[in-house]
Amino acid sequence: MSEFPFTSENIDFYLRELAKAYKKMGGKGTPAEIILIGGAAILTNYGFREMTYDMDAIITASSAMDDAIRQVGDAYQLPVGWLNADFRKTKSYTPKLIRFSRYYKTFSGILSVRTITGEYLVAMKMVSARQYKNDLSDIVGMIGEHQRRGLPLSYTQIDQAVNELYGSWDVIDADTRQLLEKVLSLPDVSAVYEEYRNAEIEAKDLLADFEKKYPNVLQESNLKDILAKARRKKQEETR
Repeated sequence: MSEFPFTSENIDFYLRELAKAYKKMGGKGTPAEIILIGGAAILTNYGFREMTYDMDAIITASSAMDDAIRQVGDAYQLPVGWLNADFRKTKSYTPKLIRFSRYYKTFSGILSVRTITGEYLVAMKMVSARQYKNDLSDIVGMIGEHQRRGLPLSYTQIDQAVNELYGSWDVIDADTRQLLEKVLSLPDVSAVYEEYRNAEIEAKDLLADFEKKYPNVLQESNLKDILAKARRKKQEETR
């Protein structure tokens, strides 16, 4: 899949086009609902991130929605699956997310769009905590933006969100918990955000290099160990 950047400027356009296509394809008798997750939710609620290459969503609609997604993708040369529900297969998914989503906008009177935001999105990102994506920097970025808005997130709020969504903190690793505690204690998280974002970019590059050298070896189960070894090797080479 080619990497196509979705931004805060173009997400509404594609959602509007999707609503129009869905309506024309017979969906007008069945209103649709989309709950934006992850990067798309970040872009619609926060300003610290420029783009995402994933538009993950929980989609509730008639079968016409699949055709509408394909039609809009073809019309604007978007990657296959530009809007998808594959997120349901990940460990951060829980059906409880629907209950804690917030209204965003309605398009063409037929497509209602909601998002996950605030402490619930922080909780989701902590469960994912992928070092090669934007998960960790997103946690820092969201907390920082809430601070700048004068509406800081507290540990109590995030703790409640984690328990409401996942039942306990067992799904979150110790390193991510320490990151949360550190960031919540800081008056300015700008430096920490840059640190984690740069580390994510480096991790993505290291994993891409590994995949080129050793195709079909990299898996979710061995990714963390492979990344740690790649980082150690890079450090040794730069000494």
